[in-house]
Amino acid sequence: MKKIKSALKIVLKFVLFIVFLLMLYVISAFVLSIIPVNKNQSEHTKEYTIYIKSNGVHTDLVLPIKSDLKDWSEKIKFENIQSKDSTHQFLAFGWGDKGFYLDTPEWSDLKFSTAFKAAFNLGTSAMHTTFYKQIQETENCVKIEISKKQYQKLISFIEASFQYDTNGDPIFIEAATYGKNDSFYVANRTYNLFYTCNTWTNQALKKAGLKAAFWTPADKGIFFHYKI
Repeated sequence: MKKIKSALKIVLKFVLFIVFLLMLYVISAFVLSIIPVNKNQSEHTKEYTIYIKSNGVHTDLVLPIKSDLKDWSEKIKFENIQSKDSTHQFLAFGWGDKGFYLDTPEWSDLKFSTAFKAAFNLGTSAMHTTFYKQIQETENCVKIEISKKQYQKLISFIEASFQYDTNGDPIFIEAATYGKNDSFYVANRTYNLFYTCNTWTNQALKKAGLKAAFWTPADKGIFFHYKI
């Protein structure tokens, strides 16, 4: 009987410890996400237009396909999407866990093993790219006007997030996609509780000298700084 009580106490302590860690994570995510970085943007010229787009959980950075600084279609090829449509004007970049992207098209498809690997840095990552003909501002899509220097930094960050083959091309993943105008590529880093898809977007904004949260794992932590 004493052994059972002792075991129950250990289990209870473990459960309480997990609950404490989860509460600490949630509180930290809230507090750190409202701390602004690069708040003052008044001195920057407005030369390029980009967008931050969210599906309610996951954020993408949406950039013009072609500009004087970069033609993304040279590496993210139209031939790698089902439609093969080369009339698109914008390209969205969304970094994330490869297992989530490829094995979980719907939340109902989510497996415990996929979530566990993603949460604890055990999986691999992928870049999800989506072509758009038009982009409009909505509650979940924010337009940002940035300078040439900021755009150059943003390009560098996104380029460094891909893995490349010996020819210098992003490594294409032949897999089922979400539609006719998207494709997947092998990416650098691994997803975890502290570096999520939204942390990647936030980090890109920070590196480019744009408004961002100090740290956030959620899309709301990014949008907070563009809606106040």
